[in-house]
Parts: sequence; C-alpha cells; structure tokens
Amino acid sequence: MKITVQSIGLTPHEPLETHIDKKVTKLETFYDKIHECKVFLKVENTSDRANKTAEVILAVPGEDIVVKKTSTTFEESLDLCVDAAKKLLIKKKEMA
Repeated sequence: MKITVQSIGLTPHEPLETHIDKKVTKLETFYDKIHECKVFLKVENTSDRANKTAEVILAVPGEDIVVKKTSTTFEESLDLCVDAAKKLLIKKKEMA
C-alpha cells in the first residue's frame, strides 16, 4: 500500500510521520485490498483548541473510504480516523 501524507500550513515532525505510518499500515490487517492511503493534515482556522484535522482517504475497490476527524492533536485525530476506517473496512470485507 502506498501512503501519501500531505500537510496544509504545517510541516509534520518525524514522530508524527512515524505514528502515521504505524497506524495506517495496521489497516491492511483488516482489509488486504487497499491500493493507496492519502493522509491530509490541516490546522483549522478557529479559536477552539480542537483545531487539528486529519483526513484519511483509502483507495479500495469500489468506493473509496473517506474519514475526517478533528481534535486537539494530530495524533488523536489520526487515531480517531483509523478507528473509524477500521470499522468501515471490516464492514466492507464482511459484505464482499
């Protein structure tokens, strides 16, 4: 699976990139037909502390899986995305 990370308005530090790699690679254990994963990181322009958004797009046969979550840290946002994507992948696998 090819993993692409795109950050808008920030430069992800090494521990964050490692965290992304580790979390996203685990998704293949739930569904082995993932072609590509795109991760978008963005700081929302709000006064709220929960302004770090992560969006995960999984290219799979049929319709792509898109999950977007916002929280106080990118790591937490990514964890929420991966958890939601995991449930969707399991559901997709059961339907196949």
